[in-house]
Amino acid sequence: MSNFIEELKWRGMIQDIMPGTEEQLKKEMTAGYVGFDPTSDSLHIGNLVPIMMLKHLQLAGHKPIVLVGGATGMIGDPSGKSEERNLLSEEILRYNEGCIKVQLGKFLDYDCGANSAEMVNNYDWFKGMFVLDFFRDIGKHLTVNYMMAKDSVRKRLETGISFTEFAYQLIQGYDFYWLNKNKNCKIQMGASDQWGNIVTGTELIRRKDGGEAFALTCPLITKADGSKFGKSESGNIWLDPKKTSPYQFYQFWLNASDEDAGKYIRIFTFLSKDEIEALENKHKEAPHLRVLQKELAKDVTIRVHSESDYNNAIIASEILFGSGTADSLKSLPEDYLLSVFDGVPRFIVNRKDMIEGIPVIDFVAEKTTIFPSKGDARKMIQGGGVSINKIKVESIEKMISSEDLLKDTYIIVQKGKKNYFLITVS
Repeated sequence: MSNFIEELKWRGMIQDIMPGTEEQLKKEMTAGYVGFDPTSDSLHIGNLVPIMMLKHLQLAGHKPIVLVGGATGMIGDPSGKSEERNLLSEEILRYNEGCIKVQLGKFLDYDCGANSAEMVNNYDWFKGMFVLDFFRDIGKHLTVNYMMAKDSVRKRLETGISFTEFAYQLIQGYDFYWLNKNKNCKIQMGASDQWGNIVTGTELIRRKDGGEAFALTCPLITKADGSKFGKSESGNIWLDPKKTSPYQFYQFWLNASDEDAGKYIRIFTFLSKDEIEALENKHKEAPHLRVLQKELAKDVTIRVHSESDYNNAIIASEILFGSGTADSLKSLPEDYLLSVFDGVPRFIVNRKDMIEGIPVIDFVAEKTTIFPSKGDARKMIQGGGVSINKIKVESIEKMISSEDLLKDTYIIVQKGKKNYFLITVS
């Protein structure tokens, strides 16, 4: 067994830790859990932090338990929320649950002996519980004063909090109690905004059964400029490739600032301390090469998606920002092609017009409005400033035909160095 706490400390992954936690982990193989509520059909990169904690726990020889909150997801955690959240239907929650289970299965080892990861769903123990049993067996052990003192509740008193969300900490506390009693789980982990809910669980275990349990949280990750981690201009960075393409995912990590990259590479990769320090030294010698960012983006993209997704992301980046060629553009799968040129101006051309071909000047100035006039188009083409599918247009006599189509549907026009246009032929 390696020292789990020491590993998290040097990586900057510990915010709060309950006294006795480290001693418990040194004493014996210990089960620890993290809960994920299925409020979306995909996890996002903010969820990667507790997932990494679970993986480090398993690598240190302990047993990770993943709790999918089929029951708690029906209520909504008030932590970090300024207003009541909308409740999702049971049908949507069950669908989200299935999606999250598949995603979590990529990160942990569920077949490695005594410390194999295990997945549980709190709906299984709450679905048959009567409300009177809940009040009598759980509610009586914690005072309203104790519950009101929690930040997640106190911050909402001015704007209002429903009894439903107020009771959330009791339900999460009972999760820990149930796992402690039935799975011998002694540690709950999560983000720092979960500290109050987690401590409620340890208190319930102590008061109800006189048992012993522990808590550990990681800091909420922020960017160096103070903006929220896990967000891009287009919104959350999701683990599901349908919601955030592997190319966009790769670009998020690649675009991290030097300060953020140094922090992220400790938290989101399994590179050793020596490997990371060597990369940092290499980065200091030539910051413009962005060694840290490239290694970070590579590691996380391969682990969350795949090596082929990473390779395609590299090709896509070169096409847009570097030395991409016509052949590399043709090699891109259609979803990558659309992802790379997401947000660029788009035009639609009728397929019938392509049968006999369209003079290039007509194509860029009439069939599309890439150029405001034929004169502007002619001048730019003669100056070598127009490319079709990464091939420079050498003559104003060129005809655009179906032979120029990528995936039998698309044409990429480049005007100057940085202006791209996506034409769909339909």
